[in-house]
Amino acid sequence: MKTMRRKFIGWGLAIVAVLAIFFPSMAWMQTRITHYKTNYRTPLNPTILVPGSSASQDRFDALIKQLRQETKTAHSVLKVKVATNGKLSYTGSIRRNDNHPFIVVAFANNRDGYTNINQQARWLNVAFKDLVKTYHFNHFNALGHSNGGLILSLFLEKYFDQSPTVTIDRLMTIATPYNMESDSTTTRTAMLNELVAGRHKLPKKLTVYSVAGTENYSSDGTVPANSVSQGKYIFQNQVAHYTQITVTGDDTTHSDLPQNKQIVLLIRQYLLQETLPAKDRAVNQSRFTQSQAGEPEEP
Repeated sequence: MKTMRRKFIGWGLAIVAVLAIFFPSMAWMQTRITHYKTNYRTPLNPTILVPGSSASQDRFDALIKQLRQETKTAHSVLKVKVATNGKLSYTGSIRRNDNHPFIVVAFANNRDGYTNINQQARWLNVAFKDLVKTYHFNHFNALGHSNGGLILSLFLEKYFDQSPTVTIDRLMTIATPYNMESDSTTTRTAMLNELVAGRHKLPKKLTVYSVAGTENYSSDGTVPANSVSQGKYIFQNQVAHYTQITVTGDDTTHSDLPQNKQIVLLIRQYLLQETLPAKDRAVNQSRFTQSQAGEPEEP
């Protein structure tokens, strides 16, 4: 009887010892798995490009051709067109082992206007969810020309939290009219009011570059420079880094800006993270007009 009791006591102590080791080990393992999932970044890191109003999925063809020539990298190009009913049509493909493809998202209804731009942001979310589901990436960069920058900004504020496993690293907007056609520095349009009201939902680790082109230091012929500069009230002190850049000289009209040679250099260095020669880096740095430091006064 005493022998059996000793055995039961021994088994009990052994079980307690095993459990004392097992549960902390499981907790540690779960912590490591969670840490891995949180910090793991997929090799696939696409750049999503969104054109402005009235532009098709072919809007960035000249830019992409120029980038391919200058970077000596044959980036794959996938184009997505979103119909008004949310149906997606794909052209092109992402080549195997190409971890830095370009994905262009365009819209069947590509008209201008506050209501349409908001609708296009919702359609971008439809395309984005399908892209993530199909290609399994968890981080990306984005570029928007003109109203494409508004679409991306609205998407980040209103819909991006629906994809909590994905992060955006860098956003570059080119000639984006944050205050629409207004040249005023004191009166806000409905679009600017909406973007300012929702700025607290922007990703906090995001780096933003806002590029303006000017023919005469007041406009690129379509978008007022003051409208572009109003982006500071949306991004500054909301994201990790915000930089405003102004490009002047040749090919600075609104439609020429995406393939402007100066802007291509900016895209290569800051969006694609290419190491440029020192002279090109110095030229890029000289164009910075406003950075994250300091908070702008409210108009």
